[in-house]
Formats: sequence, structure tokens, C-alpha cells
Amino acid sequence: MNYKLGDFVRFVDENLEGYITRIIDKDTIGVTDANDFEIPVLASKVTLVHADAEIEDLSAREAAPIPPDTPFIREGIFLAIITDQHNSSVAHFHLVNESSFQLLTSFTAEKGGIFKGEFAGTVAARSAKKIYSAQLTDIQIWPKFRLEALFHTQADADPPKPVIYHQQLRGRDLSVPKTDISLLKQKGWLIRLDAPEPAIDAEKLKQSFFK
Repeated sequence: MNYKLGDFVRFVDENLEGYITRIIDKDTIGVTDANDFEIPVLASKVTLVHADAEIEDLSAREAAPIPPDTPFIREGIFLAIITDQHNSSVAHFHLVNESSFQLLTSFTAEKGGIFKGEFAGTVAARSAKKIYSAQLTDIQIWPKFRLEALFHTQADADPPKPVIYHQQLRGRDLSVPKTDISLLKQKGWLIRLDAPEPAIDAEKLKQSFFK
């Protein structure tokens, strides 16, 4: 079964269509119709609709050309979480790269000691790419994310240390207000992946030991 959350499908034996909002098991999916009713159905009983003009794949959006006099940006790597434009119960995860580096990325989901590679590829400078989707209501059982990214550029710039993000998101992580994500043209939650390490004041640290 190659269907993904957010895919628009049509039933083979019935005059119904809708968006996939749940992957129930390896053979069964949940499809939400125009009345917001989720219908369990065998994956073999639906077909993918390719020519739906309303579907916009943000992950396929090409990066805009960068003018030659643009300043080189070294920071700005985020994990962005946005809700599906057709069904708010589905969350899409994008790797947002606001830097001037190209990212060579690997993303694996780990759940119960079982690993599944979800994405491997490049994210161009000043662009975003979708790497995963999940049911927003299942946040407490989301897998642990294992995301790693290397920085690459042909410019004369020293690449930063690789991004390594091994975390399991919880409800509290999405308890903050949504923010505007310019590269996705949508509001969502942003998690900074390349935040600088806090500087350690040796003198204050020594004084705290004396106290």
C-alpha cells in the first residue's frame, strides 16, 4: 500500500471520494468524505485521484532562484508542523531550510524498537520539503523522530555541525501558538533544529559551586 495521509482517493465500487485521514493497518485506510465522516475501507477498494486541481504539494515547490548579491545565511533550520488544508486532523511535517546551505537529509521514524525510513533526499537553500504525515489526534503515540542533516554549499563557507534531532513529540510541544511560516505560506508550529548552544560563563559557574 503506497497511499499516504492527505491523498485524495475515489472508491472503486461506490460513488464516494475523499481524503485519506488515517492509516489503520497495512491493508485498511480511513477516508473522510465531504460530510467529514471517516469511512474505513480496504486500500484495494480505492484509487488515487491524480488530476485534482485543488491539491497543492508544498514539498514539490521549487526553490526560488537566489540573486547573486544575496547575503549568505548560515542559520535557520526548522521542523514545521502544519495541518492539512482539507482536513485539520492530519498533520504534515516539513523540513524548513531558511539558510543558504543545501541540506542532505535522512529521516527515520522509530516506534517500539521498529525503524522505518520515511525520507531521504536534499532540501535546497531557502526552501521547504514535506518529510512525514501523521494523525494529529494520535500525537501521544507518534513515533520518535530521528532526523539528521548535513550542510553543503559550493560557496566559500565553513559548513556548521550536522543537525541531529532525536526526539518524540508530545502534546505540550504543540501547546504554543502557531506562527506564520513564510516558505509554506501557512501558519503552523516551528521547532528550531539548529539553535546555538548556550554559552557557559565559567566565572558564574565557579561561583555557583562555592555557594
